[in-house]
Amino acid sequence: MIVVDTNLLAHLHVRGPRTAASERVLLRDSVWLAPLLWRSEFRNVLSTSVRARLMDLADAVAAASAAERRMSGHEYGVPSRPVLELAHDSGCTAYDCEFVYLARHLDTKLVTTDRALLAAFPDTAVSPDAFVE
Repeated sequence: MIVVDTNLLAHLHVRGPRTAASERVLLRDSVWLAPLLWRSEFRNVLSTSVRARLMDLADAVAAASAAERRMSGHEYGVPSRPVLELAHDSGCTAYDCEFVYLARHLDTKLVTTDRALLAAFPDTAVSPDAFVE
C-alpha cells in the first residue's frame, strides 16, 4: 500500500506522457491511498483540462468515475494540526502536506512527481521512477 498524490492519479486516468510511469507504479503496488482532498484536486485537474480543450466533458466524467472506483475505500480524513505543522515546517502547501501526513501516519511512502515534496520530505516522498526501481 502506498499514498499517491493527485498528480499520479491524474496521470493514470488522463492519457499523457506520464501515464506509463503511473501504470508502472500501479503494477508494483495496486493499493493506492489518499486523503479525501484528492477528489477536489482531481476534479479541478479535469475541469481545467476541459476548459483548455485537452479533453471533452464526457471523457472528464469517465476519468472521474474510474478514479473514484479505484480509490473507493482507500480515502482518509486527516487531522488539521499535524498537517499545518508539516506545512509550517516545510514551506509546502497544506494541500500537499495532507498526503505527507497520511503516508507517515500509515508508515508507507508517498509516490509523487512534486519536486517540492520530494525535496522537503525525502524520508517519505519518492518519485514514480524511484519507487519502481
